[in-house]
Amino acid sequence: MRIRQIETFLVPPRWLFVKVSTDEGVSGWGEATLEGRSATVQAAVQELADLLVGRDPLRIEDHWQVMTRSGFYRGGPVLASAVAGLDQALWDIAGRTYGAPVHQLLGGPVRDRVRVYSWIGGDEPAEVADRAAAQRAAGFTAVKLNASGRMGLLDTSAAIDHTLGLAAAAREAMGPDGDFALDFHGRFTTPMARRVVAELEPLRPLFVEEPVLPEYAGDRLRDVVGATTIPIATGERLYSRTEFLPVLRAGIAVAQPDVSHAGGISECRRIAALAETFDVLLAPHCPIGPIALAACLQVDFATPNVLIQEQSLGIHYNTTSDLLDYLVDPTVFTFDQGWCARPTGPGLGIEIDEAAVRRAAETGHAWRGPVWRHPDGSFAEW
Repeated sequence: MRIRQIETFLVPPRWLFVKVSTDEGVSGWGEATLEGRSATVQAAVQELADLLVGRDPLRIEDHWQVMTRSGFYRGGPVLASAVAGLDQALWDIAGRTYGAPVHQLLGGPVRDRVRVYSWIGGDEPAEVADRAAAQRAAGFTAVKLNASGRMGLLDTSAAIDHTLGLAAAAREAMGPDGDFALDFHGRFTTPMARRVVAELEPLRPLFVEEPVLPEYAGDRLRDVVGATTIPIATGERLYSRTEFLPVLRAGIAVAQPDVSHAGGISECRRIAALAETFDVLLAPHCPIGPIALAACLQVDFATPNVLIQEQSLGIHYNTTSDLLDYLVDPTVFTFDQGWCARPTGPGLGIEIDEAAVRRAAETGHAWRGPVWRHPDGSFAEW
């Protein structure tokens, strides 16, 4: 069997799908979405295709090594995301070839179901309370929300109180037997993050995510970890084992690699194993599409230190298409009381509606994140 063709599809709302076809009729799908830069990744996938076409698709690790190391300039989000989409597709082909889900090829399942959480929006405590209560009523036992909008470098007492109000509303709605996580989204400076996390402790969030920017992953993240008993999570903007090592040494509690950003299933499995040696849990980052979620679940079911899985059903980004729209059978992502059952289908365990993908790709997308500014006109982190 040889790889015959590699195709990419930019589809709404902001996703990039990859299809790898072989000369024996077996095909695999991956997701190389890099929010705001997917068209750039699309070009990178086509460059990497030259290394794969005509090759045996089952030599996954060899292909991963060549794709990541054969170029003199290595790493970074664009290349790592391109590799991720192709790596997922190759694992999908392997599973379909052997008639087994990918997690079976990774050593077999270590659990029968995995806990999932939902995103909720809301800029005011009342909105957060309503949306968290709705998710609780739908059976979810955990939600995540943004901790703030635009945050000043050292913002006011009112800004701190607003974050505390959002968190308090989520805690009340979820109850003592439910969980909420707060995403700081890198919007907080280190001193601001240190001030806020200490005051959040009585509300007992499941974790605080990305309290500082990834550029400060070493010493400054360590300062935040040391300022609180709240578990600190990070990793969506880290793309390899070597980039995760400093944050693991800084004392994080939860690693959040993105299977579409951090080199795919192959590298995320290695990141998980590295995290395990630090007694750190895994909560894969996944606010994007269905192929990414399917790939995450394959990692989840073969990885012992998984805490919980993010998923994007109904997330505020999905305004034109949602998580289930490109699937032949959406029931594979049925969430029962906040849990997702182990997928048993071959490969990634999903069937892509290729006709729907090709129609959507005719429109494509040009999704970009907003550009925020502080009151003085200077750039603000989104």
